[in-house]
Amino acid sequence: MTANVGSLDRALRLFVGVALIVAPLINFMGLGTNAAVAYFLMGVGGILALTAVFGVCPIYRILGIKTKS
Repeated sequence: MTANVGSLDRALRLFVGVALIVAPLINFMGLGTNAAVAYFLMGVGGILALTAVFGVCPIYRILGIKTKS
C-alpha cells in the first residue's frame, strides 16, 4: 500500500489518537465513567494512531483523497 496521509495530517492524527486513548484512562471530564464510551473512544484513538504510524488511511483511499504530496 502506498502512503496517502501527509505529514501534518499524520501529526494531527497521532496527537488526537493518543489523546482519545489516554482521556478515558485518566477519567478526563468523566469520559471513563461509562465503559462503552471509554472503549469506543479508545478504539477510535487506536485507529487514528495506527493510520498516523503507517501513513495509510483506507477511507482516504476509498474517497480518492491524498494529503501526501
